[in-house]
Amino acid sequence: MSTHQKSLIVCDPKILNGKPIVKGTRISVALILQNIASGMSKENILRGYPTLTKEGLDAALDFAARQFQGEEVNVFANKEQP
Repeated sequence: MSTHQKSLIVCDPKILNGKPIVKGTRISVALILQNIASGMSKENILRGYPTLTKEGLDAALDFAARQFQGEEVNVFANKEQP
């Protein structure tokens, strides 16, 4: 996951109870996965959520994959990574 992709996924306790979301949206990683699981294409997801960018969608999918692989992925809300 590139540094840019890492910065696109954040957790903020004030937004969706701290679920991982795409930065600048209220679109959770879980919502994106649910859409993929229901058979939606990336193009349809992007059309359905105009605030979501291709980069944000890709970052969410990469984040989810890394979580399932057991990699530790840190997300930060409104602050720079150490």
